Amino acid sequence: MTSGITSGMTPILPPARRQAMRAAGFWPDRLLVDDLDHWAATTPDRMAVIGTSSLTGSRTALSYAELARRVRRLALGLVRLGIAPGDVVSWQSPNWWEFVALHLACLRIAAVSNPLMPIFRERELRFMLGLAGSKLFVVPRHFRGFAFPAMAGALRPALPALVQISVVGGEGAAGFDALWQDDSDTDSGGAAALFAARRPAPDDVIQVLYTSGTTGEPKGVMHTSNTLYAALLPYARRFGLGAADVVLMSSPIAHQTGFIYGIMMPIHLGATLVLQDIWNPREAVDLIAAEQVTFTMAATPFLADLTEAAAARPDDVRSLRTFLSAGAPIPRHLVRRAGEVLGATVMSAWGMTENGAVTTTRPDDPPEKTFATDGCPIEGMAIRTVDPSGGVLPPDQEGRLQARGASNFVGYLKRPEWYAMDEDGWFETGDLARIDADGYVRITGRLKDVIIRGGENIPVVEVEGLIHQHPAVLEAAVVAMPDARLGERACAFLRLREGETLTLDALCTFLRGRGLARSYWPERLERLEALPKTPSGKIQKNELRALARAFGGGAAGEGGAAA
Repeated sequence: MTSGITSGMTPILPPARRQAMRAAGFWPDRLLVDDLDHWAATTPDRMAVIGTSSLTGSRTALSYAELARRVRRLALGLVRLGIAPGDVVSWQSPNWWEFVALHLACLRIAAVSNPLMPIFRERELRFMLGLAGSKLFVVPRHFRGFAFPAMAGALRPALPALVQISVVGGEGAAGFDALWQDDSDTDSGGAAALFAARRPAPDDVIQVLYTSGTTGEPKGVMHTSNTLYAALLPYARRFGLGAADVVLMSSPIAHQTGFIYGIMMPIHLGATLVLQDIWNPREAVDLIAAEQVTFTMAATPFLADLTEAAAARPDDVRSLRTFLSAGAPIPRHLVRRAGEVLGATVMSAWGMTENGAVTTTRPDDPPEKTFATDGCPIEGMAIRTVDPSGGVLPPDQEGRLQARGASNFVGYLKRPEWYAMDEDGWFETGDLARIDADGYVRITGRLKDVIIRGGENIPVVEVEGLIHQHPAVLEAAVVAMPDARLGERACAFLRLREGETLTLDALCTFLRGRGLARSYWPERLERLEALPKTPSGKIQKNELRALARAFGGGAAGEGGAAA
């Protein structure tokens, strides 16, 4: 069944790519519901999803058999609403079991999943839901002090394609429970026939995920079952993960990290997924101890927080074998301290919404690779750096990073002209990087993240890494502030440890002692109570750049604490 053609979701999939990926064995032609059915039949009592809702305070633990039952009922509920193959179902859900079931139910009937971050509000949603032509919008009744149904209702007049708004925790026909608790109109045989008739092809678009943290119009990244599996399978093999593992996902599952490695990977493996809907490092330690978590993946700030929380309770995290950190460079001292406190192997990774995890370090890598790189490509992916004219660079030369391979996406929703893939399949990532002689990459910045001071590029990642080593610093970000004479200077935004102080002079003295060239030192320091971040933990440098613009015109010095 080919889905999405009438809604502008035709995948960009040249025949040569299809043939090459299948011939190499990177595309399994499998759906996630196949894995769900397998485990529900062979290990029905094994726990599939465990989570606690901050809305109700209740803990939900679903076995594979129970998850499959709820998914079946929910899929039938979607059909009763009139959801057809290729229709888009959008939802703003925290890390709750309903999210997992909703994606699987969409997959059952060839609907397209469109998870949306709970932080989005009217402006973003009006565009995203409108571009997707969403037929159903699912929201929580309440999350983090915000009432979502009123916002969704206010949006509805501007969204003519929207058939219904469903509320998790709501009552009556508008409540999410009404979609899956009614199982009266289709027997198991009829449901099986319906699902078989609606089964999507493995190269159909099944997921649209909007990129975050960028300026301009959000991009709706389109993926198929095959491209998502291509990100999942070699990743699980590299880390030796299997059915006995317990995966903690505190990073939002509405981001690609949480979606692929929090939802898809545990279900594929027959493992157990433990969800945390609001990040709290002390509660994460509790979950690790209670559920015997073995693996987790999140951004660097999560690792720092968990290490601090576990320092007083090291025995409670002994089940944790692996913490994969992505989204920001891991300071060397943090890797060392986290390894000591958690007793786990800490590894790094780099990837994008467009292709999942492209590179990771390996469990047996020497320390210098874990400390100083973002890993090497997973099976099925390749990377290279090129100069401004597109020429391939030799090892250890900084250039534009490009990626090619099995997990690359299949286009942007209704924007085929934005598909930045050349005729050989190389995708422009927008990152700057160096690749060493062993094939390990180090992300050095974004193309828009370069600070050029008097014609000289400042190595932002290197400077931030050194600042992180200062004992008073919890978090740091360095961005450009405009300067009338030099073009740009570096401004450091810092979050300090409680009770600590740090002046610009003291910071520069520290950096001098670390051997950093004077021209690379920050020329302004701003202390913040919190650095602005996306929910996945990435620092939002666009917001910091906006603040730094106010300090331009040659200004240098330091500011005080700010909220």
